[in-house]
Amino acid sequence: MKRRHATAALIAAGLSPLARAQGGPVEGRHYARLGQTLPTAAGKIEVVEFFFYLCPHCNAFDPLLEAWVHQLPADVSFRRVPVGMTLVQKLHQRMFYALESMGALTPQVHAGIFNAFHRAGVQANDEDAIVTLVGKLGVDTAKFKAAFNAFGVQAKVNQGLKLAEVAGVDGVPALVVAGRWRTGPGMAGTPGQSEAAQGQQALAVASFLIQQARSGKTS
Repeated sequence: MKRRHATAALIAAGLSPLARAQGGPVEGRHYARLGQTLPTAAGKIEVVEFFFYLCPHCNAFDPLLEAWVHQLPADVSFRRVPVGMTLVQKLHQRMFYALESMGALTPQVHAGIFNAFHRAGVQANDEDAIVTLVGKLGVDTAKFKAAFNAFGVQAKVNQGLKLAEVAGVDGVPALVVAGRWRTGPGMAGTPGQSEAAQGQQALAVASFLIQQARSGKTS
């Protein structure tokens, strides 16, 4: 119960004065209902983040998201789905799923990839450069190469792209809650806010939607 009370406090703290005045997040303004319910983890309220590593907004959002994920109640699960349409973005999708399949996608490695791209200016635009990058992050490069070129990894890339399409994701970062609703900093935030403020508001909306799902509400 303490965690659920804490979540309610986070909602109140994260919402803009306008949203609080309206009695909470508003459908069509702070979040959208999906036209088709997505499959979710059995027995859990699932939150899915859609992102890609080269996205500066995803990079800014990630530390806020990571801290929020650590506070999620036991009945909520979380996973990431990398998206992208360019050749380089698809290579980075394969990198993500290869690391995940190895059990090597730790929070430190995930953050390290963002830092390499957005702070160190690393250009990982082909397989060799990607192997070098993950090797510097402590990943076994021989095992990574095998995973990177595995059929199952490419299948996950395709599944992720299809999931993003069905969810109506047209910008990242985006969060889908309980397979029913989509929000994100660009939608939940207000013009003129900092990226940090928009990110906090998106997480407050996501927390609100988790409560909606828990109570059995569908709108």
